[in-house]
Amino acid sequence: MNSQTKDVSSNKNRVTSSSKSKSKSKVSSVGIAVVKSTFNNTIVTITNPNGDVVAFSSGGRTQKGARKATAFAGEEAARTAAHKALELGMLEVHVKIKGCGNARDSGTRGLASAGLKILTISELTGIPHNGCRRRKKKRV
Repeated sequence: MNSQTKDVSSNKNRVTSSSKSKSKSKVSSVGIAVVKSTFNNTIVTITNPNGDVVAFSSGGRTQKGARKATAFAGEEAARTAAHKALELGMLEVHVKIKGCGNARDSGTRGLASAGLKILTISELTGIPHNGCRRRKKKRV
């Protein structure tokens, strides 16, 4: 019985030692940056070509309340995400823009000002094919 408890404790030690040895890994030099700009916030996600997230940030990290929907907050979010990606070794990005908020262009500007080279800019905003049902007409 004592031998079984020793085996379990040694397994625990192995698991904790492997989790401590995690280090920041290098990423590919080319990635994809998605700038999702809504009326309430801006979210910038930088991924590798496979789609695994390398760095992300949002306007709510620097600004609070209604100010996180501004173009300045979107630019700050893009800059902080780009700095994280640059630390890991990313140099160039393909930018994909989603949404219809204020920070669509300023998010791209923030990525460029942080030092990432922008290869392409593409528009991915969804377009409704008939959309949701309209409101009922008011009776007068």
